[in-house]
Amino acid sequence: EGKGTGLGLATVYGIVNQNGGHIDVYSEPGQGTTFKIYLPRVMAASEKEGGDAKQKVKGGSETILVVEDEMSILKISKFILNQLGYKVLTAGTPGEALTLSLQYEGPIHLLLLDVVMPEMNGKELKEKIMMNRPDVKTLFMSGYTADVIGSHGVIDEGVAFVQKPFTVPELGTKVREVLDA
Repeated sequence: EGKGTGLGLATVYGIVNQNGGHIDVYSEPGQGTTFKIYLPRVMAASEKEGGDAKQKVKGGSETILVVEDEMSILKISKFILNQLGYKVLTAGTPGEALTLSLQYEGPIHLLLLDVVMPEMNGKELKEKIMMNRPDVKTLFMSGYTADVIGSHGVIDEGVAFVQKPFTVPELGTKVREVLDA
């Protein structure tokens, strides 16, 4: 309580590394620390791959329960998945998700779960929901990289994972992969 997870610098490193950059750190006692982040230059969409900025993403009609405690991410996830044709149920807390999964009468095909949430983490929530819905598939999402989360035991290695922030093609493709697996 009152302390962070200690993953802040690891998250920054992961994001910079994923984008082909690097970080220089200079620290001196009594003087502070300086972080210099270097990222590669990105070409405009029209300069890439013949100017085709839109990537086709295959959607579906399955029902997805999205559980995310950050409201802006919950809303954008719902919007993206609705645009791809999915029926989307949303919950802002694990407790709300448990109640929804018990009360919803139709099938829930996929859980899209934030890894780090208040009340319980995504792995614990998945296990509780699977007691009543053993066939539901799961896709985890986090601002932390998969290797950082895995090394802290929050999720198992090799599970379906999408890194936040994600693009429409990244989320859509990963959701379709998990549903089709």
